[in-house]
Amino acid sequence: MNTHTLSGVTTDLIASYAATAHNMIHVARAGSERVAGFLERRWDEALEQSAPRLTAEVRRNAANARKVVGGYFSRSVALTTSGADTVVDQIVRIAGEGVGQVAANASLFEEKTGLTALQQIAQAAVPAAVAVTRIASQVEQKSGELAVLVAGEPAARVSPFRKARNRRAA
Repeated sequence: MNTHTLSGVTTDLIASYAATAHNMIHVARAGSERVAGFLERRWDEALEQSAPRLTAEVRRNAANARKVVGGYFSRSVALTTSGADTVVDQIVRIAGEGVGQVAANASLFEEKTGLTALQQIAQAAVPAAVAVTRIASQVEQKSGELAVLVAGEPAARVSPFRKARNRRAA
């Protein structure tokens, strides 16, 4: 017997999309850090090559400028990616609440009217939703592999839905 519910499968799908989004945010963060490191090395190399022709004060100013610009860049990347993580978490929370509310309203509607059409439609949609969730899980896995490839480490984020599922399973 199929024990999947449409709301449960939908919640899993949302969690998978959220994990994929967090993986991509992790990729953006790591990629930006790599670009910053590359630019810093190039700046230092150019400064070193130019050093004989520059005064000590100009060299100090150029080195200080690199630190200041690099600091602004690093803080902007951290702020932007942190903000993106927060937005994804909020969207996931709101979507989860919406799925739960729709499921509760559908059950209440069927209870009050005695009609079971919504339940039958939901059960008919479950196999397609499960198939889409499997595809989304594969995309999530590949995005995680990309995060490891770019960052050298997996994203350490766990979606709120996954946390809730793990708590229920325990």
